[in-house]
Amino acid sequence: MWNKRFKEIDLSQSLIFLILFALLFIFILYPLIRILHVAFTEESHFSFAHFINFFERSLFKESFLNSLMAGLMAVFFGSLISLPLAFFTIKYDFKGKTLIQTLGVLPLVLPPYVGAVALQLILGRSGMLNLLLLKWFGTSIPFMEGLKGVILVQTLHYFPFIFLNASASLANVDPSLEEAAENMGAHGWNLFRKITLPLMMPGYVAGALLVFIKVIDDLATPLILNYTKMLAPQAYLRVTTIGIEDKAGYVICVIMVILSFLSLWAAMKFLSLSEYAMVQRGGTGIPISKRIDGIKLILVWAFSIFVLGISLLPHLGIFLLSFAKAWSFSILPRAYTLNHYIEIFYRSPHFVKNTLLYCLLSAGIGVLLGSFIAFLLIRGRIFGKGLLDAVAMMPLAIPGVVLATGYLRVFHGTPLPLIHQPLTSLWIILVIAYTARRLPYTLRASYAAIQQIHISLEEAALNLGANRRRTFFKITFPMMAGGLIAGGLLAFITSSVELSSTIMLVPRMEYGPLSYGIYIYMQSAVGRGPGAALGVVAILLVAFGTYLVNKVFAGGSGTAFKL
Repeated sequence: MWNKRFKEIDLSQSLIFLILFALLFIFILYPLIRILHVAFTEESHFSFAHFINFFERSLFKESFLNSLMAGLMAVFFGSLISLPLAFFTIKYDFKGKTLIQTLGVLPLVLPPYVGAVALQLILGRSGMLNLLLLKWFGTSIPFMEGLKGVILVQTLHYFPFIFLNASASLANVDPSLEEAAENMGAHGWNLFRKITLPLMMPGYVAGALLVFIKVIDDLATPLILNYTKMLAPQAYLRVTTIGIEDKAGYVICVIMVILSFLSLWAAMKFLSLSEYAMVQRGGTGIPISKRIDGIKLILVWAFSIFVLGISLLPHLGIFLLSFAKAWSFSILPRAYTLNHYIEIFYRSPHFVKNTLLYCLLSAGIGVLLGSFIAFLLIRGRIFGKGLLDAVAMMPLAIPGVVLATGYLRVFHGTPLPLIHQPLTSLWIILVIAYTARRLPYTLRASYAAIQQIHISLEEAALNLGANRRRTFFKITFPMMAGGLIAGGLLAFITSSVELSSTIMLVPRMEYGPLSYGIYIYMQSAVGRGPGAALGVVAILLVAFGTYLVNKVFAGGSGTAFKL
């Protein structure tokens, strides 16, 4: 049996597998292993001492609980926003629902750390709303103080993940099941609770899980709001202020990874407790939207306007700030100027140029790696497919702070041959980090694209004399183009606003990309205008990239790709 399986192994594919796995090991697995080694080692022996010390210190214990609380609260409040919006727009038919669906995903084009600054101007202690409250009622509400402000920003930014996944699940619910339940007397809340909600649960859990992991990973929002009692800011501060030899920073990184993987495990365990498959016995299977009007329509629009109006406040704030000559202790800017845009395009253009360079390179490399890995997973005749897939997908659950800390541990202070400089002193480290972080996106896009190519096309090329390498580059790769472009664009737009790993790995100011420029500018009141202008550029970049991705998907390429 083993002899037969060995004969089926393709040696050239096995060589490619070894090269790919070596790259994944060096830039994903090994940095994580080094972090684990430092965290669990005391005087060259395995030990839990650093973890015991972590939970004995009140600051770290509070940071752990705050991060956990922020993740759970963002999921809770995000669900309160997303589930009604998804239900209204999928189950009901009314004028303007397409507008609601569009506005419901718009918060994703605004990086959360940019939204944090904008919300401070609108909801902060001296922001627009509190100035109005002081003027009218003589009181103010601390919307943006402490952990509350972090949760508010993260909820308003990340809820579209739940909205998108819940909407997709609702659209896939077989309407005949709901019709059968209605015929048996289930209506309204009972119908939703007993039939609709359980059937849409896989999509909802996927969205909630994504929100939780992203909140744990979020470094920039707490830093911008000057609230550091959370895991990601504590890891960043320990490594950047005390140094890479500080054990506590590595312990925090391990705890962040454990939280991410535990949440993944809990989600899969929860979904495994019930059967969510639908067997269609009758009807068309096409979602049925009920026409609504009158008081129901008014209530739907009232809810939608309220929650979407709040979620779009950061967009308004950052746009006004980018043109504001002066805006402090006033409801609106006192004067307007174009100088902030002149500053970023003529005096500090390197932020935009670096972003385009780094993200184009990382997207291109990610597409190549993703396509090779996907091909091996689907068409390859090799051992270790499961291992290769698992390692390539790991960055989804590895926070940016953790990966950056691992890179500093592995590559800092180790000069490369010939150039005699460590990798962490070169801008290429950012390209590597972006490629590793977004590899799951390009891999899944490539995987979906290859699945849509019938193997008979490749077999025909082989029968006509082409070898496997020529077949891949002449047949398979061109037919994957749509999925590859979509995956590359997705990697590009998400890398362009990546800050968690960027802020720790930028070697020098002149190497900084867009996200780093925004963060640096926002550290001073004088720089908030140029920072906001960079924020507008980031919004436009992400919005345009998202539009292109949707155009590619609409063209029928890579439709199976889902986050």
